[in-house]
Amino acid sequence: MIQADDNYTQVSAFVIVGFPSLQPEYFDIVGWFFFFLYVTIVLGNLLLVVVFALEHSVQKPMYIIMLSLALSDIGFPTVALPKLIARYWWNDGRLSFQTCLFQRHMIHYFGSLNSLILLTMALDRYFAICFPLRYPTVMTNQTMTGLTVLTWVVAHIFPSVSSYHIPTMLFCGLNKIMNVFCDTRSVVALVCGDISRKHMQSFATALFILYAPLSLIVISYIALIVTVLHVDSGKGLVKTFSTFATQGCIISIYYIPRFFVYAAPFFPSLTMTPDKRIAATLFYSLFPPLINPFIYCLRTKEIKQILRRWIQKRKSIFPKSMTLVKIEEK
Repeated sequence: MIQADDNYTQVSAFVIVGFPSLQPEYFDIVGWFFFFLYVTIVLGNLLLVVVFALEHSVQKPMYIIMLSLALSDIGFPTVALPKLIARYWWNDGRLSFQTCLFQRHMIHYFGSLNSLILLTMALDRYFAICFPLRYPTVMTNQTMTGLTVLTWVVAHIFPSVSSYHIPTMLFCGLNKIMNVFCDTRSVVALVCGDISRKHMQSFATALFILYAPLSLIVISYIALIVTVLHVDSGKGLVKTFSTFATQGCIISIYYIPRFFVYAAPFFPSLTMTPDKRIAATLFYSLFPPLINPFIYCLRTKEIKQILRRWIQKRKSIFPKSMTLVKIEEK
């Protein structure tokens, strides 16, 4: 660290602490847990990417959104977990000042991006069910690709606006990030002076980024439910509400725990220990990317058929290869 004056220190690096109460004898186990979690998330979402790339039958607007979500679900753990794994395997939690700011930007970027992707998904379902005749002409592959690119670009705006002042802040000599990655709250907590205003600004920004899309998602789903109740019945109604239940579960996991983590400092009765706050953050950040591939693979008919066809093809090839091996041995 570089001394700026008698009271302040210009921090040149930060250290990721992780779970403050975790004992060293559990570091290896926790490191392996996050390693296998990372591999599972990446492979599961990569499967969706491969299916979209190889199968022309799923190159449709809805699957473009799923592809976007899969890429985002690969991006977040790739930004967040490698340094955390290094922290527990090799006690290497050090990040340079600029690297920490970059990680902070990308952490909030993927959070904003997922929120916008969920909004795009809700709007797609709204047009598909409420305007089925106009949907094919309105939601084309070109339109959805343009919306997807727009969400990936717009998502950069929010973390950029909230972080422009961080490089100019003065720190009081402390450089330990009480979290599993660099985020705005953890970095701002190390700034000198009264940080209540900065926390309030971060809280207000987070609420707008997350809950402005959520309000539109809720409105679209209410409109969907009203439309379905007036039009559909029987098995179609059960299937539609089953889809709503799945989407609602994912949305609830994504949004509700975030609110409690962000709101905890402003409500004295809502106390969270650092370990509980970190556990809640990891839950809402990593659980959706973990279960999304399984949900969309198991609940999407076309993807199930494709995977079943791939498996059958492999089974048909495998016996032939075994037969050739036996003939060559003879």
